[in-house]
Amino acid sequence: MDVILILDTIGILVFAISGALTAAEKGFDLMGISIIAFVTALGGGTLRDIMIGALPVGWLAEPFLLLVIGFSVSLTLVFHKHLNKLRKTFFLFDSIGLGMFAIAGMQKALDYDIISIYAIICGMMTATFGGMLRDILCNEIPVIFRKEIYALAALIGASIYWLLAKFQIQAELNYVISILVVIIIRILAIKFKIGLWKLTTNHNEKD
Repeated sequence: MDVILILDTIGILVFAISGALTAAEKGFDLMGISIIAFVTALGGGTLRDIMIGALPVGWLAEPFLLLVIGFSVSLTLVFHKHLNKLRKTFFLFDSIGLGMFAIAGMQKALDYDIISIYAIICGMMTATFGGMLRDILCNEIPVIFRKEIYALAALIGASIYWLLAKFQIQAELNYVISILVVIIIRILAIKFKIGLWKLTTNHNEKD
């Protein structure tokens, strides 16, 4: 098993656990938890494949992914109290998964002859839309619409990978650099409370 596949599997595992934990906190039953875990891990890639015409969608040819998600749900059910205490550790893995999915999603779009700028956006969708669907289904405001820099980090990571590939940087090294950029952006954004500008309105203001 190569390094890229290992990191991709870790990303799916962590995203699925994130979805399962969110669903469990909302009081969902086993089926609900499983569906949210599945949507969180694979929802972004599914939407990407539909948009670029990559049918049937990728996970239909990878039964191994169902085992990974099933394992994630089982871990959540048995160790959910302990997993909640490891949020900081999962932040690191989540950032790795964010970078991996952004790069993999962009590369698949390029393979289907999507122009570069839209391929990079497809990478961002792959990395973030599963979490967006999770939050919507769990009646939460999606994290990509809130203060935390999330989608932007995915966009930057995918863009850097594309740029370095143009300079023929070795793929494995390129992966490491691009993912480190995503991790650093997210850490700095949280540590220094950096967020994108947002419109503020005074709801109490009278006409």
